[in-house]
Amino acid sequence: MNIKCESAVDRFLGFDPATLYEAAGHRGMVDPTIRPAWAGAQLCGVATTVECPPADNLMLHHAVAAAVPGVVIVANLGGYLLTGAWGEILTVAAQARGVIGLAVDGAVRDIEAIAEHAFPVFSRGLAIGACTKERPGRLDVPIQFGGVTVRPGDIVVGNADGIVIIEQDRADQVYEAALARREREAELMEQLRLGKTTLELLGLPGLERLKAGK
Repeated sequence: MNIKCESAVDRFLGFDPATLYEAAGHRGMVDPTIRPAWAGAQLCGVATTVECPPADNLMLHHAVAAAVPGVVIVANLGGYLLTGAWGEILTVAAQARGVIGLAVDGAVRDIEAIAEHAFPVFSRGLAIGACTKERPGRLDVPIQFGGVTVRPGDIVVGNADGIVIIEQDRADQVYEAALARREREAELMEQLRLGKTTLELLGLPGLERLKAGK
């Protein structure tokens, strides 16, 4: 897997996922039902990918064992929600390997303990059911995750608003567009404080125009 240098990823820390999604041309938005599992969880790192059979988390254990510092584990668990595929034990193991977060299309458990460890987790749900650890899956391959294709090395950014995936070969382009968008938004907010309206600044149609059907 091609792990980008830390500075290339850290430049995205100052941006929210919505801005990056807009900057990417409305690409990369993960299904918004995949949410932070505890308040304040945030992600910004390089994806390492995992595909697990439903109700079995063996490959998550392999992903943690193989992880390099700075990665976010992104896992497709088939959307299965009756077993918690990740808990406190895997969290401690992941932090010891330098993993900086987890995003799973499935369920997790031990979330209060995970929050105490300040380990960012995003999931589709919570469940106390136990997983088996028997069936093979796949590591570091393109996967489908919340409606988005995620490849090893892509950049994952998430906060309370949701998650966006930035394709690694478009990272520079998205970053430059995000900078321009942030500057534009700062200008708009300054004009709003001076008394302008969003209708004026954004060129939105007035009521008369709407009534005329134009």
